[in-house]
Amino acid sequence: MTQRSARQREATSWAGGLRDDLRMVWAPYVVARVLVGFGWLLAVGVASRYYAVQPVQIGEGLMAWDGTWYRDIAERGYQSMPAEGLRFFPLYPMFGRALAAPFGGSSSVWLVVIANVSALALAVVIRRLVLLEKGDEAIANRAVWTVMLFPSAFVFVFAYAESLMVLAAAGAFLSARKGRWWWAAICGLVAGGARPVGVAVAAAMLVEAVRAWRAAAPRDWFAPVVAVVAPVVGAGAYLMWVARTFGSWSLPFRVQEDLRGEALNPVLRVLQGLGDVFGAERFGDGLHIPFAIAFVVLLVITFRRWPASYGAYATLVLVAALSATNLNSIERYALNAFPIVLTLALLLTRERWERVGLAACGGGLVALASLAWLRVYVP
Repeated sequence: MTQRSARQREATSWAGGLRDDLRMVWAPYVVARVLVGFGWLLAVGVASRYYAVQPVQIGEGLMAWDGTWYRDIAERGYQSMPAEGLRFFPLYPMFGRALAAPFGGSSSVWLVVIANVSALALAVVIRRLVLLEKGDEAIANRAVWTVMLFPSAFVFVFAYAESLMVLAAAGAFLSARKGRWWWAAICGLVAGGARPVGVAVAAAMLVEAVRAWRAAAPRDWFAPVVAVVAPVVGAGAYLMWVARTFGSWSLPFRVQEDLRGEALNPVLRVLQGLGDVFGAERFGDGLHIPFAIAFVVLLVITFRRWPASYGAYATLVLVAALSATNLNSIERYALNAFPIVLTLALLLTRERWERVGLAACGGGLVALASLAWLRVYVP
């Protein structure tokens, strides 16, 4: 067989596999968007009945909350923004701006398109990743449903960078586990440039690289090294630009502290949160503590049910979330730590558990989306 015919067969096989993937993921993908739509209708109904003034987030639609920041960065640049805007990493608004220039339309439209197309691609990558690890189509399909319907996954529909970053992170895992290190490096670079927690991909790549080095000749070590470094380069490039433009590379993190508070010991923060459940913050941070504890339990199980790289990545993301004084976005960080969501899918083994679990996730998706539009929940 010639090299050309081999490539043609590989391309045909890849296209056929993609068709199979899309056939299996379209339902959870569409259902998630329908549920978010229900959340918006619910928010409109509640606001019209109980609010004297409609929350501005309802009018902003899919651009609510962080979406407006990304839009303004895409259209006006960081220099025209308050310093708070530096906490938003640049790759996602850059893509929105790049697409708006040749194809027309506003950056807002393209930011929503990028988020939702990335979410569809993420569904495909999640399915392939779980198939690779578990070899079970039922588990792979359930994992897609769980990720798409996870309560905080409404940000995959909003103009948020989450879907792009989690897609890149999952793509890095899939590529590294297959030994395709250059693709893993590209994905890691995107993850690091899309969100600060994207640098956690470097830890996963290091674990995978050590595993690969044991069986590889020294001449094959270079590509894994690049994959390990790439997420740091993605984030570091932005921080270097901030240092050159604004005088300090740490500004994106310092302005974040103004919103989320100073970094704390994550264990002590959870213990403190247990007091919040019964104190003055019972309707504030106290509401997030049960979820935080559940995520920690899922993290422990992740180390038992998945390769070590999955746990290493999820640990860093959750530590970053639990180190904050303000826990109001802990559910979104758990989504960023996608291996714990995959672990949740593994636990829904019986049909009844699966139905109850996915129904609870779907209900949570509607509720959190609605509460975000009502300005009760800060995503």
